Amino acid sequence: MKSVRQPATTIVARASAPGLGGVGVIRISGSDTKAIATALLGKIPENRFATKSSFIDESGNPLDHGLALFFLGPASYTGEDTLELHCHGSPVVLDQVLKRVLRLGAGLARPGEFTERAFLNGKLDLAQAESVADLINSQTQAAAKFALRSLSGVFSKEIDDLSRRIETVRVLVEATIDFSDEPVDDLNGDQLRLYITEISEKIRKTLDRSRPGLLLSQGATIVIAGPPNAGKSSLLNAFAGSEKAIVSPHAGTTRDLIEAHIDLGGIPVHMVDTAGLRTSDDDIEAEGVRRARETIEAADLVLCVLDDSDPASSRFELYSEIGRTVKQITVFNKSDLSGRLMGDASDDTNTAVAVSAKNGTGIKQLTEAVRMALGFQGDDEDLILARRRHLNVLEKALGLMDSASALDEPELVAEELRLAHRLLGEITGVFSTEDLLGEIFSSFCIGK
Repeated sequence: MKSVRQPATTIVARASAPGLGGVGVIRISGSDTKAIATALLGKIPENRFATKSSFIDESGNPLDHGLALFFLGPASYTGEDTLELHCHGSPVVLDQVLKRVLRLGAGLARPGEFTERAFLNGKLDLAQAESVADLINSQTQAAAKFALRSLSGVFSKEIDDLSRRIETVRVLVEATIDFSDEPVDDLNGDQLRLYITEISEKIRKTLDRSRPGLLLSQGATIVIAGPPNAGKSSLLNAFAGSEKAIVSPHAGTTRDLIEAHIDLGGIPVHMVDTAGLRTSDDDIEAEGVRRARETIEAADLVLCVLDDSDPASSRFELYSEIGRTVKQITVFNKSDLSGRLMGDASDDTNTAVAVSAKNGTGIKQLTEAVRMALGFQGDDEDLILARRRHLNVLEKALGLMDSASALDEPELVAEELRLAHRLLGEITGVFSTEDLLGEIFSSFCIGK
């Protein structure tokens, strides 16, 4: 069941970006919108037509001249009567118009409240509502593309299909409980496990397509690590396409973390160049090494850069340096000096790419290896742009389905199926709580 929270009758907020601009937009939504339009504009604009208007104060003096667009509910974004005022983009002008609307009885909208109303009024489900924020916050073309797919309902339809499948099996199981003296056609223990296994496999495939989508939504953290003078800073510069880090032949030049935000084959990446991992008597360099190790621990992927022209560099072992196993790609840098063939240099146990960060050769192959390591394959047309909560729900639902498959008692199976069914409903908002909605919509920008 959706939240029963009752918002203020009518809300208003600036819907355009802060600062100076050619045009600024103020959005109003709620039951008093018509009354506010009459007081502010002298009339209610024709539905869905841009109307040239004067925005007037209490004395009838114009605050600004611009365009007004009225959307009659429920055929609006929020499902309520909605008015948009397209003003000149001066912060002073926009503030005057906003204050005028507030004096007319509107309340200042909370972050995400317009989209929250769209959800509460059945215009969007919860997954679609979240995709609105993801679209606004998208950092790459790929992220925007898949956010738009989710907004159109692609992800929601998949979750609804999974929910219907679980519901069908629940009906059959509960029928065997309620009518134990009358066997249900085509439902014995083996058949039931087959049904559940089929659903589990579909959830697992949805999970596999969602994990890369999480990185599109939130970005991936890639750490460049390795011994001193291996060319880590040069590699960062090669990816960034600019001189983000100082390059020097002297060991210990990079002493602190150097960061760059880049579009890596459509993936928004937070790339971090670290101090060379070695024991040092220099307090500043030692602190840089400590920070490097902390950053490595939290990375989605580590690029372990080795100087391919230096035999000593090949003996560096990242795993032993940080004391745990991390997902990594070995990068044989300076392969133009060693004579190694550029590109894929993987073996049976290690993903590796030979490059020359200095002249850029092998970077394309390394980019593709990074994409594959992060779960991206081919054109990834069927990826799902997901959030961490979506993955958590899918993982828990999969665990419940696997548990149901291993049980023999119909009552216990039915309970696991019920819990899995309810969990999936949290993704689209069929089942939601006040706290969940508050957490989701508070992350939205004001005016959306």
